[in-house]
Amino acid sequence: MLCLSLNKNQNIFLTMYKVSKNSIDLSVDVAGIRLKNPLIAASGTFGYGDEITDLFSPEILGGFVLKGLTFKPKAGNLPPRIVETPSGLVNSIGLQNIGVENFLKTKASFLKRINTVIIANIAGESIEENIAIVKTLESEKYIKIIELNVSCPNVNKGGISFGTDIKSLTKLVSSIKRVTNKRLMVKLSPLVSNIELFAKVCEENGADIISAINTIPAMVIDVKSQKPFLGNKTGGLSGPAIRPVGVRTVWQIYKKIKIPIVGCGGITSANDALEYILAGAVAVQIGTSMFSNYKIFNLIISELKEYLVSIKERFISNLTGRAHNE
Repeated sequence: MLCLSLNKNQNIFLTMYKVSKNSIDLSVDVAGIRLKNPLIAASGTFGYGDEITDLFSPEILGGFVLKGLTFKPKAGNLPPRIVETPSGLVNSIGLQNIGVENFLKTKASFLKRINTVIIANIAGESIEENIAIVKTLESEKYIKIIELNVSCPNVNKGGISFGTDIKSLTKLVSSIKRVTNKRLMVKLSPLVSNIELFAKVCEENGADIISAINTIPAMVIDVKSQKPFLGNKTGGLSGPAIRPVGVRTVWQIYKKIKIPIVGCGGITSANDALEYILAGAVAVQIGTSMFSNYKIFNLIISELKEYLVSIKERFISNLTGRAHNE
């Protein structure tokens, strides 16, 4: 430490240090929840965590989102459920899951031992079902954040997605916030013309975090059979193909809201993650790329450190929204 005396009562302390990989701080604050790094495993790609332990430890992650939960077990859609496309995957799992009560009986003991932030994704078809799921999870202290999937159909409005109807979204978010003390993250659908408005509505009605974006509706046709490939005919596109859409969405909503944003869609490298962060995301969710490289998280963590060293920046949190600087 170098000390320069200006006068008897005033000193300037200049700490001289060299930025190295060991000095890099990848931790981020997401609505008061501290993540050891900004990488979060996306819902639906990692099950409930215990399924992936033969490949890597969930504890290397900043956090991970559980497979979407409904109140009762759900069988999901008919197979085939997934098909590869150029730069992505189209999936039609149909929210297959074991139901919230079976989840607590069979998965909670494992998750309580994991040293990372656990996020529960809920996907009820009505406000009442979502409330019932949240109330069931409320006493589970190891679950720090609830991620609300608003792309599910609102059965009370003829199957219209909560995420594409302002009035339905307003009522859903405000109703959930009234019954939980956990942080509430709302995962937005890209299928709206003014996504900034939807993000703002979520914030005004109690959401603590926005995650963007969800998958984009898509279809693959098998030319041999001349029929849709998926059993459900259509599904959701994820992977690198949607990354530019996700980055643009984060960019659009960053200056419209004060709550943190988690970017998701098509991240395969540190460069991809940094695009989201520079656009305004505090953290990012990664899913599809793990299917082709289960070491993706280790790789991105290493690459992020190398990037920060190269620009002489210790804290990744300082990069959020930097692309907006004039």
